[in-house]
Amino acid sequence: MRWYTVGVTAVVLAFWAGCRSTEQPSSDGVRLFGVSFQTMNNPFFVELNEGLKGVIEARGGRLITLDAQWNSLKQKNDVADLLQQNPSAVFINPVNWEGIKGSLLEARRKNVPVIIVDAPVSEPDLVLCQVASDNFEAGRLACESLAKANPRAKIVILHLSVNRACIDRVEGFKAEMAKHPGLKVLDIQEGKGSTEGARPVMRDLLGRFPELDAVFPINDPSALGAISAIEAAGRIGQVTVVTVDGSREGALAIQAGKLHATVAQFPREIGRIAGEKAYDHLEGKPVEKDIKVPVKLITKENVHEILNASKK
Repeated sequence: MRWYTVGVTAVVLAFWAGCRSTEQPSSDGVRLFGVSFQTMNNPFFVELNEGLKGVIEARGGRLITLDAQWNSLKQKNDVADLLQQNPSAVFINPVNWEGIKGSLLEARRKNVPVIIVDAPVSEPDLVLCQVASDNFEAGRLACESLAKANPRAKIVILHLSVNRACIDRVEGFKAEMAKHPGLKVLDIQEGKGSTEGARPVMRDLLGRFPELDAVFPINDPSALGAISAIEAAGRIGQVTVVTVDGSREGALAIQAGKLHATVAQFPREIGRIAGEKAYDHLEGKPVEKDIKVPVKLITKENVHEILNASKK
């Protein structure tokens, strides 16, 4: 099968070389880039955008930032609009890791390289590269922290199952759970990845499962929604909450004793790396296909790291 692998590699390299040869700066000589985020109503993506913009503007380029507002159709239309502007590259943070395929095929047809940020896609061969946190490890660390705090926890998970990053977090969480037989998952529900989406779901779960004493929401906004429901039910201190993001809001919840742990991602670093890889490609340098950015567990012992960093 070695000949087949080499053949596919040659085709892929030829395709991306074609992308480079047709790339043109705008009429004023400024390279144009575009990014579509699943939402900008999350500090994580604001930070990621800043990291991306910093690289592009430092190199004399211009970045157009668009907010899909959790809407796959809007994201499809936004990306189509970006492609009409002949960008040097497009960055996509997909709402739906499978539903974005049509946009990736259109970018390929127009010879525009695509870099995926934060949430991988189901068709990695259609993109130049993917830059994301090590989401499996993030989920594993969250579960490990929970197991130490409550080794017999009865857990619910607030998922966002159309997002590959969240799928990886839940898979990492479950993989670590297998090492702790005292842990039990009572239910998995869609929390929509937002404070507003998670709050009513958590309220319902608290009513259905009186024995519930732990929750793993897949990001900080979901965790804040879950905490709001827990607080309204008068159960703060009785339900252990662990999550992923490492935002200032999450850190403040840890400091207040409402959140046990969050696994910090580094969105500015994701943005910075993605921007650098776009320029590497445009300059003819090789680019790694899959780049994982390390994550770090944040608890009350080291929460000052997040709070101090957010002041800078």
